[in-house]
Amino acid sequence: MNKVYGSASEALEGVLHDGMLIAAGGFGLCGIPELLLSAIRDAGTKDMTFASNNAGVDDFGIGILLQTRQVKKMISSYVGENAEFMRQYLSGELELEFNPQGTLAERMRAGGCGIPGFYTKTGVGTVIADGKEHKDFDGETYILERGIVADLSIVKAWKADATGNLVFRKTARNFNPPAAMCGKVCVVEVEEIVPTGSLDPDSIHLPGIYVHRLIQGAHEKRIEQRTTRAA
Repeated sequence: MNKVYGSASEALEGVLHDGMLIAAGGFGLCGIPELLLSAIRDAGTKDMTFASNNAGVDDFGIGILLQTRQVKKMISSYVGENAEFMRQYLSGELELEFNPQGTLAERMRAGGCGIPGFYTKTGVGTVIADGKEHKDFDGETYILERGIVADLSIVKAWKADATGNLVFRKTARNFNPPAAMCGKVCVVEVEEIVPTGSLDPDSIHLPGIYVHRLIQGAHEKRIEQRTTRAA
């Protein structure tokens, strides 16, 4: 099975449709699948729901899809760096489901492992718990969170071999692996594709069984908050 495609648009061919749920990797501006997000924008797919830790910034990451009004709903933990996100949410143009970061990561991982739901104490007594099943274990109250199974996962890795075994770098490993796991189809962009067999098996962060399509591309290195001081 050939998993390597020539471009982001080729890798997404036949998997995009209006109203779909997409799980996207990335943490801040680190590990964002920027090439795939640009291809989704160019494809014109609309009314999408994104499960992602954050929404990027106004002109990068998922922010480019907010600019074009292609996103209907966000399932996220942190959205504080995106002014357009804030404007759309406050004006009622965009739905928002807030999830604590650990809960969101575990919802993705659970979906990828075939676990339909789990109980957690995080969010009990807050608006996070509204409308969710509550249950007591050993005298403590927990809420039920459902696993996420997305129509599509889009993630970015540092290295891959042709079979889709992935290695992530630093903070990019936070959300990309669970996001990759929970998609019915997983498309990955990487900085480098290496020969099969050249990756140390103990260094592989996500096995290729989760990866369906793969592209290599050049990526922009952005800094979300640049802080400098005089020399």
